[in-house]
Amino acid sequence: MRVLFAGGGTAGHINPALAIAGYLREKQPDAEILFIGNRGGMEEKLVPKAGFAMKTIVISGFQRKMTPKAIAHNVKTLTRVVTSSHQARRIIREFAPDLCVGTGGYVSGPVVRTAMKLGIPAVIHEQNAYPGVTNKMLSADAARVMMAVSDAEKYMKPGARCVLTGNPIRPEILREERAAARKKLGVDDRPLILSFGGSLGARKVNEAVAELMTHTIPGGKFQHIHGYGQYSRWMPDLLREKGIDPDKTPQLDLREYIHDMPVCLAAADLVISRAGAMTLSEIQATGKGSILIPSPNVAENHQFHNAMALVNRGAAEIVEEKDLTGDVLWEKVQKIFAAPGGAAALGENAAKMAIRDANERIYRVMMEVLQEKRA
Repeated sequence: MRVLFAGGGTAGHINPALAIAGYLREKQPDAEILFIGNRGGMEEKLVPKAGFAMKTIVISGFQRKMTPKAIAHNVKTLTRVVTSSHQARRIIREFAPDLCVGTGGYVSGPVVRTAMKLGIPAVIHEQNAYPGVTNKMLSADAARVMMAVSDAEKYMKPGARCVLTGNPIRPEILREERAAARKKLGVDDRPLILSFGGSLGARKVNEAVAELMTHTIPGGKFQHIHGYGQYSRWMPDLLREKGIDPDKTPQLDLREYIHDMPVCLAAADLVISRAGAMTLSEIQATGKGSILIPSPNVAENHQFHNAMALVNRGAAEIVEEKDLTGDVLWEKVQKIFAAPGGAAALGENAAKMAIRDANERIYRVMMEVLQEKRA
Protein backbone atom coordinates (compact mmCIF):
# COMPACT_ATOMS: atom_id res chain seq x y z
CA MET A 1 0.00 0.00 0.00
CA ARG A 2 1.40 3.36 -1.06
CA VAL A 3 -0.06 6.59 0.35
CA LEU A 4 0.84 10.14 -0.62
CA PHE A 5 0.28 13.00 1.83
CA ALA A 6 0.07 16.70 0.93
CA GLY A 7 -0.29 19.51 3.41
CA GLY A 8 1.79 22.29 4.83
CA GLY A 9 2.47 25.93 5.47
CA THR A 10 1.42 25.85 9.12
CA ALA A 11 1.58 23.32 11.93
CA GLY A 12 -2.23 23.21 11.78
CA HIS A 13 -1.99 21.48 8.39
CA ILE A 14 1.20 19.49 8.97
CA ASN A 15 0.49 17.92 12.37
CA PRO A 16 -2.82 16.31 11.33
CA ALA A 17 -1.08 14.76 8.32
CA LEU A 18 1.70 13.45 10.55
CA ALA A 19 -0.84 12.04 13.01
CA ILE A 20 -2.75 10.26 10.23
CA ALA A 21 0.45 8.91 8.70
CA GLY A 22 1.66 7.76 12.11
CA TYR A 23 -1.54 5.85 12.77
CA LEU A 24 -1.41 4.30 9.30
CA ARG A 25 2.14 3.15 9.99
CA GLU A 26 0.94 1.52 13.25
CA LYS A 27 -1.90 -0.29 11.47
CA GLN A 28 0.14 -1.23 8.40
CA PRO A 29 3.89 -1.22 9.10
CA ASP A 30 4.63 -2.19 5.49
CA ALA A 31 2.78 0.80 4.01
CA GLU A 32 4.95 3.10 1.91
CA ILE A 33 4.35 6.74 2.80
CA LEU A 34 5.55 9.87 1.00
CA PHE A 35 4.91 13.52 1.82
CA ILE A 36 4.94 16.37 -0.66
CA GLY A 37 5.55 19.76 0.92
CA ASN A 38 6.42 23.31 -0.02
CA ARG A 39 10.12 24.07 -0.43
CA GLY A 40 11.16 26.29 2.45
CA GLY A 41 8.07 25.48 4.52
CA MET A 42 8.19 24.24 8.12
CA GLU A 43 7.18 20.82 6.84
CA GLU A 44 10.76 20.39 5.58
CA LYS A 45 11.81 20.09 9.24
CA LEU A 46 8.76 18.48 10.83
CA VAL A 47 8.16 15.65 8.35
CA PRO A 48 11.70 14.16 8.25
CA LYS A 49 11.91 14.57 12.04
CA ALA A 50 8.82 12.35 12.31
CA GLY A 51 10.56 9.72 10.19
CA PHE A 52 8.76 10.11 6.87
CA ALA A 53 10.14 10.55 3.36
CA MET A 54 9.46 13.87 1.71
CA LYS A 55 9.76 15.65 -1.62
CA THR A 56 9.07 19.30 -2.31
CA ILE A 57 7.45 21.54 -4.88
CA VAL A 58 7.38 25.34 -5.04
CA ILE A 59 4.02 27.03 -4.49
CA SER A 60 2.70 30.17 -2.79
CA GLY A 61 -0.67 31.68 -2.00
CA PHE A 62 -2.41 34.71 -3.44
CA GLN A 63 -2.42 38.04 -1.58
CA ARG A 64 -5.62 40.09 -1.54
CA LYS A 65 -3.97 43.49 -1.25
CA MET A 66 -3.55 45.55 -4.41
CA THR A 67 -0.14 47.02 -3.59
CA PRO A 68 2.62 46.79 -6.23
CA LYS A 69 4.43 44.25 -4.05
CA ALA A 70 1.30 42.09 -3.68
CA ILE A 71 0.57 42.25 -7.42
CA ALA A 72 4.11 41.13 -8.21
CA HIS A 73 3.72 38.30 -5.69
CA ASN A 74 0.45 37.18 -7.31
CA VAL A 75 1.99 37.15 -10.78
CA LYS A 76 4.73 34.89 -9.44
CA THR A 77 2.09 32.70 -7.76
CA LEU A 78 0.22 32.28 -11.07
CA THR A 79 3.42 30.95 -12.63
CA ARG A 80 3.99 28.65 -9.67
CA VAL A 81 0.48 27.21 -9.96
CA VAL A 82 1.46 25.83 -13.38
CA THR A 83 5.00 24.75 -12.52
CA SER A 84 3.99 23.15 -9.21
CA SER A 85 1.42 20.98 -10.98
CA HIS A 86 4.15 19.73 -13.34
CA GLN A 87 6.44 19.06 -10.37
CA ALA A 88 3.64 17.22 -8.54
CA ARG A 89 2.82 15.15 -11.64
CA ARG A 90 6.42 13.93 -11.93
CA ILE A 91 6.61 12.94 -8.25
CA ILE A 92 3.21 11.24 -8.29
CA ARG A 93 4.04 9.19 -11.38
CA GLU A 94 7.33 8.08 -9.84
CA PHE A 95 5.76 7.11 -6.50
CA ALA A 96 2.55 5.65 -8.00
CA PRO A 97 0.38 5.98 -4.87
CA ASP A 98 -2.79 4.00 -4.25
CA LEU A 99 -4.31 6.94 -2.34
CA CYS A 100 -3.67 10.65 -1.85
CA VAL A 101 -4.47 12.44 1.43
CA GLY A 102 -4.63 16.25 1.54
CA THR A 103 -4.76 18.20 4.80
CA GLY A 104 -4.89 21.75 3.45
CA GLY A 105 -2.50 24.59 2.82
CA TYR A 106 -1.22 25.93 -0.51
CA VAL A 107 0.77 22.80 -1.33
CA SER A 108 -2.27 20.56 -1.00
CA GLY A 109 -4.04 22.11 -4.00
CA PRO A 110 -1.79 21.19 -6.92
CA VAL A 111 -0.86 17.82 -5.43
CA VAL A 112 -4.38 16.57 -4.73
CA ARG A 113 -5.78 18.03 -7.94
CA THR A 114 -3.03 16.40 -10.02
CA ALA A 115 -3.48 13.07 -8.28
CA MET A 116 -7.21 13.07 -9.07
CA LYS A 117 -6.50 13.91 -12.72
CA LEU A 118 -4.19 10.89 -12.85
CA GLY A 119 -6.99 8.65 -11.59
CA ILE A 120 -5.73 8.32 -8.03
CA PRO A 121 -8.50 8.56 -5.42
CA ALA A 122 -8.02 11.41 -2.96
CA VAL A 123 -9.44 12.22 0.45
CA ILE A 124 -9.07 15.58 2.17
CA HIS A 125 -9.19 16.47 5.84
CA GLU A 126 -10.51 19.82 7.09
CA GLN A 127 -9.46 20.75 10.61
CA ASN A 128 -11.53 23.94 11.00
CA ALA A 129 -15.20 24.82 11.34
CA TYR A 130 -14.76 27.21 8.40
CA PRO A 131 -12.79 25.40 5.68
CA GLY A 132 -9.79 26.83 3.90
CA VAL A 133 -9.93 27.90 0.26
CA THR A 134 -7.93 24.89 -0.94
CA ASN A 135 -10.19 22.29 0.65
CA LYS A 136 -13.33 24.09 -0.49
CA MET A 137 -12.10 23.95 -4.09
CA LEU A 138 -11.08 20.29 -3.86
CA SER A 139 -14.22 19.11 -2.05
CA ALA A 140 -16.33 18.59 -5.19
CA ASP A 141 -14.04 15.93 -6.67
CA ALA A 142 -12.53 14.33 -3.56
CA ALA A 143 -13.59 10.76 -2.81
CA ARG A 144 -14.30 11.88 0.77
CA VAL A 145 -14.19 15.14 2.68
CA MET A 146 -13.28 14.35 6.28
CA MET A 147 -14.32 17.04 8.74
CA ALA A 148 -13.31 17.83 12.30
CA VAL A 149 -16.50 19.82 12.89
CA SER A 150 -19.87 19.29 11.23
CA ASP A 151 -20.23 23.06 10.81
CA ALA A 152 -17.78 22.86 7.88
CA GLU A 153 -20.10 20.85 5.64
CA LYS A 154 -22.30 23.78 4.61
CA TYR A 155 -19.28 25.57 3.12
CA MET A 156 -18.19 22.67 0.91
CA LYS A 157 -19.10 22.30 -2.77
CA PRO A 158 -22.52 20.82 -3.60
CA GLY A 159 -22.31 17.05 -3.81
CA ALA A 160 -19.21 16.79 -1.64
CA ARG A 161 -19.07 13.43 0.14
CA CYS A 162 -18.60 14.69 3.68
CA VAL A 163 -17.99 12.52 6.73
CA LEU A 164 -17.39 13.60 10.32
CA THR A 165 -14.11 12.16 11.63
CA GLY A 166 -12.76 14.77 14.07
CA ASN A 167 -9.15 15.89 14.32
CA PRO A 168 -6.42 13.39 15.14
CA ILE A 169 -5.66 13.49 18.89
CA ARG A 170 -2.24 12.77 20.36
CA PRO A 171 -2.49 9.52 22.39
CA GLU A 172 -0.77 11.13 25.40
CA ILE A 173 -3.60 13.70 25.60
CA LEU A 174 -6.09 10.88 26.12
CA ARG A 175 -3.94 8.96 28.63
CA GLU A 176 -3.43 11.63 31.30
CA GLU A 177 -5.80 11.67 34.30
CA ARG A 178 -6.69 14.73 36.36
CA ALA A 179 -5.65 13.55 39.84
CA ALA A 180 -2.32 12.15 38.68
CA ALA A 181 -1.61 15.25 36.60
CA ARG A 182 -2.29 17.62 39.49
CA LYS A 183 0.01 15.55 41.69
CA LYS A 184 2.78 15.77 39.06
CA LEU A 185 2.41 19.55 38.93
CA GLY A 186 2.18 19.94 42.70
CA VAL A 187 -1.12 21.86 42.61
CA ASP A 188 -3.77 21.65 45.32
CA ASP A 189 -7.58 21.74 45.27
CA ARG A 190 -7.90 25.42 44.31
CA PRO A 191 -9.09 26.15 40.74
CA LEU A 192 -6.27 25.94 38.20
CA ILE A 193 -6.25 28.23 35.16
CA LEU A 194 -4.11 27.20 32.19
CA SER A 195 -3.39 29.90 29.60
CA PHE A 196 -1.17 30.23 26.53
CA GLY A 197 -1.02 32.17 23.29
CA GLY A 198 1.11 29.89 21.14
CA SER A 199 4.77 28.87 20.95
CA LEU A 200 5.89 32.27 19.66
CA GLY A 201 3.70 34.27 22.03
CA ALA A 202 0.84 36.69 21.42
CA ARG A 203 1.50 40.15 22.88
CA LYS A 204 -2.14 41.13 23.42
CA VAL A 205 -2.94 37.79 25.08
CA ASN A 206 0.09 38.04 27.36
CA GLU A 207 -0.69 41.63 28.33
CA ALA A 208 -4.31 40.76 29.13
CA VAL A 209 -3.35 37.64 31.10
CA ALA A 210 -0.79 39.65 33.09
CA GLU A 211 -3.57 42.06 34.03
CA LEU A 212 -5.88 39.14 34.83
CA MET A 213 -3.28 37.84 37.28
CA THR A 214 -3.53 41.06 39.30
CA HIS A 215 -7.06 39.84 40.12
CA THR A 216 -6.51 36.07 40.42
CA ILE A 217 -3.16 35.88 42.23
CA PRO A 218 -3.63 38.23 45.24
CA GLY A 219 -5.60 36.41 47.92
CA GLY A 220 -4.49 33.03 46.58
CA LYS A 221 -7.92 31.93 45.36
CA PHE A 222 -6.63 30.65 42.02
CA GLN A 223 -3.60 28.76 40.72
CA HIS A 224 -2.29 29.64 37.28
CA ILE A 225 0.00 28.10 34.65
CA HIS A 226 0.86 30.39 31.72
CA GLY A 227 3.05 29.90 28.66
CA TYR A 228 4.13 33.26 27.25
CA GLY A 229 6.09 32.16 24.17
CA GLN A 230 9.43 32.83 22.54
CA TYR A 231 8.89 36.50 21.67
CA SER A 232 7.38 37.55 25.01
CA ARG A 233 10.27 37.04 27.39
CA TRP A 234 9.43 40.47 28.80
CA MET A 235 6.36 39.09 30.59
CA PRO A 236 8.03 38.17 33.93
CA ASP A 237 9.29 41.75 34.22
CA LEU A 238 5.84 43.10 33.35
CA LEU A 239 4.36 41.06 36.20
CA ARG A 240 6.98 42.38 38.61
CA GLU A 241 5.99 45.91 37.59
CA LYS A 242 2.43 44.97 38.55
CA GLY A 243 3.54 43.74 41.95
CA ILE A 244 3.67 40.00 41.21
CA ASP A 245 7.07 38.30 41.44
CA PRO A 246 6.81 34.94 39.60
CA ASP A 247 9.77 33.59 41.57
CA LYS A 248 8.03 34.25 44.88
CA THR A 249 4.47 33.26 43.97
CA PRO A 250 3.96 29.50 44.51
CA GLN A 251 0.52 29.41 42.92
CA LEU A 252 1.89 30.90 39.67
CA ASP A 253 3.79 28.71 37.19
CA LEU A 254 5.12 31.02 34.45
CA ARG A 255 6.93 29.41 31.49
CA GLU A 256 8.23 30.36 28.08
CA TYR A 257 6.83 27.15 26.60
CA ILE A 258 4.55 24.43 27.96
CA HIS A 259 6.37 21.19 27.11
CA ASP A 260 4.04 18.96 29.17
CA MET A 261 0.75 20.13 27.67
CA PRO A 262 -1.02 16.77 28.15
CA VAL A 263 -0.32 16.97 31.90
CA CYS A 264 -1.29 20.64 32.18
CA LEU A 265 -4.53 20.13 30.23
CA ALA A 266 -5.54 17.17 32.36
CA ALA A 267 -4.91 19.15 35.55
CA ALA A 268 -6.60 22.41 34.49
CA ASP A 269 -10.07 23.59 35.47
CA LEU A 270 -10.24 26.39 32.89
CA VAL A 271 -8.24 27.03 29.71
CA ILE A 272 -7.60 30.45 28.16
CA SER A 273 -6.17 30.17 24.65
CA ARG A 274 -6.36 30.92 20.96
CA ALA A 275 -8.86 28.91 18.91
CA GLY A 276 -6.67 26.83 16.64
CA ALA A 277 -8.34 23.65 15.44
CA MET A 278 -5.96 21.20 17.09
CA THR A 279 -6.00 23.07 20.41
CA LEU A 280 -9.80 22.99 20.48
CA SER A 281 -9.88 19.28 19.67
CA GLU A 282 -7.63 18.64 22.66
CA ILE A 283 -9.77 20.89 24.89
CA GLN A 284 -12.82 18.88 23.85
CA ALA A 285 -11.07 15.53 24.28
CA THR A 286 -10.10 16.46 27.84
CA GLY A 287 -13.50 18.00 28.61
CA LYS A 288 -12.27 21.44 29.64
CA GLY A 289 -14.17 24.69 29.87
CA SER A 290 -12.42 27.52 28.05
CA ILE A 291 -12.24 31.21 27.27
CA LEU A 292 -11.23 31.48 23.62
CA ILE A 293 -9.42 34.44 22.05
CA PRO A 294 -9.46 33.85 18.26
CA SER A 295 -6.46 35.18 16.40
CA PRO A 296 -7.58 37.84 13.90
CA ASN A 297 -4.44 37.22 11.82
CA VAL A 298 -5.44 33.95 10.17
CA ALA A 299 -6.95 33.12 6.79
CA GLU A 300 -10.73 33.46 6.50
CA ASN A 301 -10.90 34.39 10.20
CA HIS A 302 -11.27 30.65 10.76
CA GLN A 303 -10.39 30.75 14.47
CA PHE A 304 -13.50 32.83 15.14
CA HIS A 305 -15.64 30.17 13.46
CA ASN A 306 -13.81 27.45 15.41
CA ALA A 307 -14.53 29.24 18.67
CA MET A 308 -18.18 29.85 17.85
CA ALA A 309 -18.70 26.14 17.21
CA LEU A 310 -18.01 25.66 20.95
CA VAL A 311 -19.73 28.84 22.13
CA ASN A 312 -22.94 27.91 20.30
CA ARG A 313 -22.96 24.57 22.12
CA GLY A 314 -22.43 26.03 25.57
CA ALA A 315 -18.86 24.72 25.71
CA ALA A 316 -16.83 27.95 25.86
CA GLU A 317 -16.81 31.71 26.26
CA ILE A 318 -15.29 33.97 23.62
CA VAL A 319 -13.40 37.27 23.77
CA GLU A 320 -12.44 38.80 20.44
CA GLU A 321 -9.01 40.40 20.42
CA LYS A 322 -10.44 43.86 19.70
CA ASP A 323 -12.28 43.60 23.04
CA LEU A 324 -9.49 41.90 24.96
CA THR A 325 -8.37 43.36 28.29
CA GLY A 326 -7.46 41.89 31.64
CA ASP A 327 -10.66 43.24 33.14
CA VAL A 328 -12.76 41.56 30.44
CA LEU A 329 -11.01 38.24 31.13
CA TRP A 330 -11.57 38.68 34.87
CA GLU A 331 -15.28 39.26 34.29
CA LYS A 332 -15.44 36.06 32.22
CA VAL A 333 -13.54 34.06 34.85
CA GLN A 334 -15.85 35.26 37.63
CA LYS A 335 -18.93 34.54 35.53
CA ILE A 336 -17.78 31.00 34.75
CA PHE A 337 -16.90 30.01 38.32
CA ALA A 338 -20.03 31.67 39.74
CA ALA A 339 -22.37 29.77 37.41
CA PRO A 340 -23.98 26.46 38.47
CA GLY A 341 -21.40 23.76 37.89
CA GLY A 342 -18.65 26.33 37.29
CA ALA A 343 -16.06 25.60 34.62
CA ALA A 344 -16.99 21.91 34.75
CA ALA A 345 -20.36 22.69 33.14
CA LEU A 346 -18.63 24.17 30.09
CA GLY A 347 -16.26 21.22 30.11
CA GLU A 348 -19.10 18.70 30.03
CA ASN A 349 -20.48 20.35 26.90
CA ALA A 350 -17.02 20.44 25.35
CA ALA A 351 -16.65 16.71 26.03
CA LYS A 352 -19.91 16.05 24.17
CA MET A 353 -18.27 17.52 21.04
CA ALA A 354 -15.13 15.39 21.38
CA ILE A 355 -14.31 12.69 18.87
CA ARG A 356 -11.75 10.59 20.70
CA ASP A 357 -11.41 7.91 18.03
CA ALA A 358 -10.65 10.30 15.16
CA ASN A 359 -7.53 8.40 14.09
CA GLU A 360 -9.49 5.17 13.64
CA ARG A 361 -12.35 6.95 11.85
CA ILE A 362 -9.92 8.54 9.39
CA TYR A 363 -8.18 5.22 8.81
CA ARG A 364 -11.52 3.52 8.08
CA VAL A 365 -12.43 6.19 5.53
CA MET A 366 -9.09 5.68 3.77
CA MET A 367 -9.64 1.91 3.64
CA GLU A 368 -13.19 2.34 2.31
CA VAL A 369 -11.98 4.56 -0.52
CA LEU A 370 -9.26 2.04 -1.42
CA GLN A 371 -11.81 -0.77 -1.49
CA GLU A 372 -14.05 1.27 -3.77
CA LYS A 373 -11.15 1.80 -6.13
CA ARG A 374 -10.32 -1.90 -6.25
CA ALA A 375 -13.97 -2.82 -6.80
